[in-house]
Amino acid sequence: MAEKHHLDPAPFLVPPGGKIKLADYDPGYTAGFANKKEAEAALLEDVSELIEAQDLLWASGQYGVLIIFQALDAAGKDGTIKHVMSGVNPQGVSVYSFKAPSEEERKHHFLWRPMQKLPAKGRIAIFNRSYYEEVLVVRVHPEFLDAQWMPRSLHRASRKKIWQARYEDINEFEQMLAESDNLILKFFLNVSKEEQRQRFLARLNDPEKQWKFSANDYRERQHWDKYQQAYEEMLNATSTAVAPWYIIPADHKWFMRACVADMITARVHQLKLTLPTISKEERAELAKVKKEIEAEQ
Repeated sequence: MAEKHHLDPAPFLVPPGGKIKLADYDPGYTAGFANKKEAEAALLEDVSELIEAQDLLWASGQYGVLIIFQALDAAGKDGTIKHVMSGVNPQGVSVYSFKAPSEEERKHHFLWRPMQKLPAKGRIAIFNRSYYEEVLVVRVHPEFLDAQWMPRSLHRASRKKIWQARYEDINEFEQMLAESDNLILKFFLNVSKEEQRQRFLARLNDPEKQWKFSANDYRERQHWDKYQQAYEEMLNATSTAVAPWYIIPADHKWFMRACVADMITARVHQLKLTLPTISKEERAELAKVKKEIEAEQ
């Protein structure tokens, strides 16, 4: 895979063990990109590199890649996935959207559902929203806990203790995944309240986009401050050395997509993937087959 200059991840990284303030991350930041044209050129370069990376990932069969996207409504998750993964082989990529859990799923531990969707070695799995909803949406709407299975040790626990227990479960889960040769990439697409408003209005004013809007999107917007608090605490509690969070500015879609592509290709490149080696015996067999093919008339 060819080397390229990547963005400095520091402005986007939630330092493991640190404490960030979400208000300190500018949703309009563009890391020096002057305009959409520059960002799109960088995106094309990263998409090309990701195609090469996927070939090596598949051929080596050593790592699985789990990519998680979390965001508020209209931040651009779907479009980012579509643009960043536009060139990869769909046979090696699976995208899962985690909606409200079913009755069956609510009877299990909240990590039971994602466990069934983890990537096999050589494959990429994308979670469009994820198990993190259990410390985000459920935190903003704690009444959802009433319908969920809960360990007996937490039956009388405070909400604070429940969230802390879930953070610990998530961190242990991701530690296990990392130790099992999985690369975990977690992106929070950080959109401003005003930009979300503009995108909602754009959908409502365009008959061809109205299907994207739900009245529930507006109802959730009324909990903006609660969501900001929930995200901030979640980011601080679950950004770890093996699975750090990246806060991606989302007010400019063209930069957001280029930034996510850059972070993915940089991290996959760090795996130092190589093609499988061929034994002496296998090489001899291939040489024999080659001669037989060449001799065909």
